[in-house]
Amino acid sequence: MKATYKSYAKINLSLDVLGRMENGYHQVKMVMQTVSLYDTVTVETRPESEIKLRTNLSFLPSGPENLAYRAAELFFAETGIEGGADITLAKHIPVGAGLAGGSGNCAVVLRALNRLYGAGLSTRRLCLMGEKLGADVPYCILGGTRLAEGIGEKLSPLPRLPFCHILLVKPAFSISTKSVYEKIDSRSDYRRPDTEQVIHGLKNRSIRDIAKGMGNVLEEVSLSDYPVLGELKDKLIECGAAAAQMSGSGPTVFGIFTDRRKAEEAKNKLWGKYKTVYLCNPV
Repeated sequence: MKATYKSYAKINLSLDVLGRMENGYHQVKMVMQTVSLYDTVTVETRPESEIKLRTNLSFLPSGPENLAYRAAELFFAETGIEGGADITLAKHIPVGAGLAGGSGNCAVVLRALNRLYGAGLSTRRLCLMGEKLGADVPYCILGGTRLAEGIGEKLSPLPRLPFCHILLVKPAFSISTKSVYEKIDSRSDYRRPDTEQVIHGLKNRSIRDIAKGMGNVLEEVSLSDYPVLGELKDKLIECGAAAAQMSGSGPTVFGIFTDRRKAEEAKNKLWGKYKTVYLCNPV
């Protein structure tokens, strides 16, 4: 039996770090949104207890270092089901970009195996399993527009982001999420987002109101280390974006446009100057 799923990227409309907990994790409050850029994940059952994973990117690991592989291991360990999986990842979401590509792949593998093997696991159970693999995985299982709290596992549905055009731009480098969070611990002077204002804007279906509250405290670290990210934000605003900011710990910067023509013009202007440029919509 075989199933193929879309594994969507995410952006952060707001990202606030409230502090570091005793267990080393950071307490966050953020609004997350899936967008139409996606990887394609195909999962097929195997009669023998073996997991095989292949991708279209030669530099990605195909063993336990890959979150999707670990998701399959966890599924079989927790359900006691005897069997295996062939996993094929067709990657389009940039790796190490702050777009939760790996977490999304992990989430899809859990959902696919649950369906293919008829395990009957509830969405809540899948989210609890996903939490063991990464803080963004429960969100990726649910998707949509959601408020994430705790370490990211406490999820509340929000009104959907009004239709708009989202331009994703990733420079030709990656940023260590762990390093960014370590540096944020030593700072207290960062500008915090107004997450309640973002939620207010979602309820009012107003991109303008959402833009007023947007922010990402991790930008304070990443933009100081990589000034090009600040320059990219400015360029997106100059091109007509209602708002522009970094997603996650970066380095992807996104601009939200209400005018498709301006979004297309911005894409054409930035194409070739940066490694990856995608124009997409909310999902």
